[in-house]
Amino acid sequence: MAMLLRTHYKLAKTAIKENRTRSFLTCLGIAIGVASIILILSLMGSISNLVRSEIGELGSDLIVVRPSSTKDSLTNIVEELTSANSFQKSNLSIHDVEAISALENVTAASPIAVSTNTVSSEKNNFDSVPILGTNTDFIKIEPLALRFGAFLTDKNEEKSVVLGHTLSLALFNTVNSTVGKTVTIMGEKFMVVGVLDEIDKSINLDNVDFDNALIMDIKSLDQVTGSTQIQQINVKAKNTDSLAKISEEINAALINQKLGDKNFSVAYGDQITHPASSLFTVVSGMLTLVAGISLVVGGIGVMNIMLVSVAERNQEIGIRKAVGASSRNILMQFLFEALILSVLGGIFGLALGYILAFLLSIITPFAPYISWEIFAITLLTTVAVGIIFGIYPALKAASKNPIDSLKHYR
Repeated sequence: MAMLLRTHYKLAKTAIKENRTRSFLTCLGIAIGVASIILILSLMGSISNLVRSEIGELGSDLIVVRPSSTKDSLTNIVEELTSANSFQKSNLSIHDVEAISALENVTAASPIAVSTNTVSSEKNNFDSVPILGTNTDFIKIEPLALRFGAFLTDKNEEKSVVLGHTLSLALFNTVNSTVGKTVTIMGEKFMVVGVLDEIDKSINLDNVDFDNALIMDIKSLDQVTGSTQIQQINVKAKNTDSLAKISEEINAALINQKLGDKNFSVAYGDQITHPASSLFTVVSGMLTLVAGISLVVGGIGVMNIMLVSVAERNQEIGIRKAVGASSRNILMQFLFEALILSVLGGIFGLALGYILAFLLSIITPFAPYISWEIFAITLLTTVAVGIIFGIYPALKAASKNPIDSLKHYR
């Protein structure tokens, strides 16, 4: 058996070498499909690592309350996460935050309300600045470092703001002497009490780019904008060993606060990544489907080349059968050749996919994700493509009559 496999390998290697350009183009078709899948899997793995890292930084004592939807999962993901008005239907309120804060096993509770507005300084004016409305508990939950000044406190929360590092540079051309200056929002003046250290991490569970954001008290934000929609409530639990129990307490307190309405969700641990992880899953599934189509096209290319190879090697098939080769031997020979072409394309695609993932990591925060699962998926996919699209040409070769095949001999 081993000798037969070596023979098939040598014959396939010879056939591929004799038609280098054709073989390369065939492998390239497979490689493009595989590279697309590798890029998607690497991107998904990197996003999952970023989310897990964010949860780890916030600590294992984090509980998140979000408005819920009665729609099915796919509709909810598409409408709630991709809509510009995704949080206008939020039913969470300041009173809910106060009810959670009053619980014995809760250390801190902070609302997250994001709005965009024009922010002006004496020197510059900027539109569409993300404004985060929260409370003084926010700094107890989110590990933000301050470059200068202080965060919002009970003493300075009114008419005070904290600027992101990049926003401070944009408004005042500096971060060193920003504290004490004023900014104007909707005609209202606010004093800068702090400037955040540079974070350079736009992806987080709060969905806020802190480098470019302005942070203010949520009540002040409500007064300025006229209406505030709370996207979520971050809760810091006292005991990390009883998150399930504390979540139930939060759930009961909110149901009581809302007179029995269960239009919210309480999440902790891996549950926190929903619905963002669900959105990435749907998007990656769609992209994988597109990549799968390109892989099918590559497989059709393998089938086409193998059919051409069978037609060109009629005399070889006739001679081999005439000297005793069975139909099974002929089938295995051509199927082995199709497998080699497919696997070579898969290896090339694996390398190409990770090169693209590395280039993507230069301009995005998504570092290339490498795992044995991705290598296993690549191997199994390319073997499956080789078998599926190589079986018909191999059967056609195996079914040839040796006498008819030898008629082509010159």
